[in-house]
Amino acid sequence: MARDKLLFTPGPLGTSKSVKEAMLRDVGSREPEFIEIVRGVRQSLLALGRVSQEQGFEAVLMQGSGTFALESVLCTMFPPTARLLVVSNGTYGDRIAKIAEILGVESSLLRVDEQEPPDPARLSDALERDPTITHVAAVHCETSSGMLNPIEALGAAVHAAGRSFVVDAMSSFGGVPLSIEDAGIDVLVSSSNKCIEGVPGFAFAVCRRAALLAAEGNARTLSLDLLAQWRGLESDGMFRFTPPTHAILAFAQALRELAAEGGIAARAERYSANQRVLREGMGLLGFETYLPESLQSGIITSFREPADANFQFEEFAARLSDRGFAIYPAKLPGAECFRIGTIGHLFERDIRALLGEIPAVLKKMNVVLLENDS
Repeated sequence: MARDKLLFTPGPLGTSKSVKEAMLRDVGSREPEFIEIVRGVRQSLLALGRVSQEQGFEAVLMQGSGTFALESVLCTMFPPTARLLVVSNGTYGDRIAKIAEILGVESSLLRVDEQEPPDPARLSDALERDPTITHVAAVHCETSSGMLNPIEALGAAVHAAGRSFVVDAMSSFGGVPLSIEDAGIDVLVSSSNKCIEGVPGFAFAVCRRAALLAAEGNARTLSLDLLAQWRGLESDGMFRFTPPTHAILAFAQALRELAAEGGIAARAERYSANQRVLREGMGLLGFETYLPESLQSGIITSFREPADANFQFEEFAARLSDRGFAIYPAKLPGAECFRIGTIGHLFERDIRALLGEIPAVLKKMNVVLLENDS
């Protein structure tokens, strides 16, 4: 069997052998064993967010990718009278606004340059100027650039203004310490195949129960009705429609491995260490980062493409792929960049292995970086 490539991507990500092996069995979705696994997963997700059912929070699993769960939130928890303000400094913030537009949720965009973090003071001013805004949405880690946004400060501004706060924590939850309550978050959305290091197949929303119950009658679709999904899970522990049983088995194992590693703090340190090694190593090779170090997350890093006319990202990525390393292009207007992720089942040895192959690839492409031109 061919060896899996190392995935230096924003997702899906590499997983451990034991997470993969957890899927090598079949289990009925109505079996007590599976229902208990789902219950345990939901409780674990609350604990990772430092909240509990006793505090009035619920974790709701939803089939599909993270965008499915995000859309389920917008189509369920926003009444016809809602008005959403999306704070965006990248592609994934813009996507929230696009979902709102398609669903008919009235919304506006507080757009920030991709190289700048959103300013909580500017958000406060926008909320003060427009009292019709009922909800605010933002992305925690904007993976188009790699920036970790100041979600706690944004949440404080939203909370002070008495509005509801929805956070896309797709690429950060489980890999960046966060208290949902302390950050003033009413709904947090994330996915199974990111920092918790499970496999694709479902996503989830951690919500204030009061906000869920207030969503009665709002749902714009049948299958993405988050309130109905929660009620089904609460009544008999079952999904309303066929659940991704194998992905949930893998996720339960991934949660055990996260705990064994030392929890979110330990995983965050591994990811940050990965990113430091990558940033320093790429700098020595002559690559420049898109963001300054002070704004960079440990999740993913965007690098500017070399000025050498021989450099073509598609060839660069293909040659690295042939050597067992997968990287992604960037999604940044006006800047030619590519992205290298440092999350998932990656360790310092993997980062150094990638860095060791890049000079040979550049030589094959006849690319000379100015910093290395001697």
